Amino acid sequence: PTHADAESSATGMSHEVVGRTFPGMDEAGLWRRVAADGDERALGDLYERHVDRVFRHAARLASDRRDAEDATAVAFFELWRRRDAVRVVDESPLPWLLATTTTALRNLQRSAARYRRLLDTLPRAADASSAEDEVFADENARALLAPLGAVDRQLVMLVHLEGYRADEAAVVVGLSPAAARARLSRARAKLRDLVPDATREEDSA
Repeated sequence: PTHADAESSATGMSHEVVGRTFPGMDEAGLWRRVAADGDERALGDLYERHVDRVFRHAARLASDRRDAEDATAVAFFELWRRRDAVRVVDESPLPWLLATTTTALRNLQRSAARYRRLLDTLPRAADASSAEDEVFADENARALLAPLGAVDRQLVMLVHLEGYRADEAAVVVGLSPAAARARLSRARAKLRDLVPDATREEDSA
């Protein structure tokens, strides 16, 4: 499914509604229309602004593309369903969307694990392939970060691959800015020990 298909199924909005925009309206204005007025057209604009970044975040954490697409759809559905309770940061719902995507992926992966345990008991052709065999473009980064814990790995991805500030990444993973910076510093040091010259980022994030 495409991102547009994911949105339509998640929010119940038609593609015609999604196509309407508010030219020149900033993100804070769009979010006010969504939260206060339940404006689906404004939600469509926010979707267009953020769906690629949300999907990239999901793809870096997911084991296959289908899970990334599902988690992206869940995040935007929850943004609409829980719009009265969403916590915005710097007048943007993006950090909340990223955190919700992470939670959705955990839930999807727990469910998938139960099915995999069942499937692993069944015979399989030697040349069988599945969607789980797809290779993401950032496979090398995923392999490099594998020795890190889940939270540290997500912090490094957000700051060094997605370009977020450390305080923004802290919101996504549920840490204080100070704790996030400390964990980033330790994660960088660990990566330097494991792979010399692999990380040359300054600790100014």
